[in-house]
Amino acid sequence: MKTYLECIPCFVRHALDVGKITGADVKIQEQLMREVLVSLSKIDMSKPPPYTAKHIHSLIRKITNNPDPYKEIKIRHNKLAIKIYPKLKSMVMNSQDPLNTAMRLAMAGNVIDLGVKNNITEQEIENSISQVVSHPIVGDFQLLKKQIKNSKNILYLADNAGEIVFDKIFIEEIGPEKITLAVRGGPIINDATIYDAEFCNLDKIVNVIDNGADAPGTILEECKQEFLNIFWNSDLIIAKGQGNFESLSNVKHNIFFLFKAKCNVIANHANVQVGSYVLTQPLNEDKGD
Repeated sequence: MKTYLECIPCFVRHALDVGKITGADVKIQEQLMREVLVSLSKIDMSKPPPYTAKHIHSLIRKITNNPDPYKEIKIRHNKLAIKIYPKLKSMVMNSQDPLNTAMRLAMAGNVIDLGVKNNITEQEIENSISQVVSHPIVGDFQLLKKQIKNSKNILYLADNAGEIVFDKIFIEEIGPEKITLAVRGGPIINDATIYDAEFCNLDKIVNVIDNGADAPGTILEECKQEFLNIFWNSDLIIAKGQGNFESLSNVKHNIFFLFKAKCNVIANHANVQVGSYVLTQPLNEDKGD
């Protein structure tokens, strides 16, 4: 997926949000915004949005002297998700179709996305859980279910901290023994890293690796070889979140994307309505190119 003009205001708004989160004074925030605007004037629009976001965040970390602006927020979201884990697990165990319910809950967790909105409340997470249980899903669950059953090596691409606890529910239903969970290679927005996976004890049930890159998506040319070997040799890839969809939507592989379409650009690209819970595979061509 390419970067669209509509993405530019989001990059600017997000940079402003991060500057405030770091506690930088007004002068530093002004310097940050000026340098981000200069950087945005030179971006390669043919690249996916996570590519640009990676470089903007590199600039943010340098100017604010903060290597992980969302660290405390990620810990808070992890703790919140761990607190409601028993409720989520009970919902799955009491469901007529546990795998379907677990997948829906994984989708519900995708609301914890600070690249789209700079604050997510506990009530918003609860609302997302309630909605996704009965909300129609755009996509073919039965096909995914068949692929899961027939696959021996599954790569699960995580998205955000906190959200990975929702993923844990789905992973437990799929069968952790045949899954490798991949997280980001370094701090970027509120995306999950090895630290978050270990904090939520995912490393106790599944093999966890990082992809070697600090982009809010999966940009294959920037990932380390160990990850790439697993990626291309997997029977099935389950990719969570908009960032993974943005960066992999045209990669020819057996990938199923799970996310909530939170903006018009993503909704149009996936040919769905904004707010839809989406289960889709790689697109045949990049819309609008």
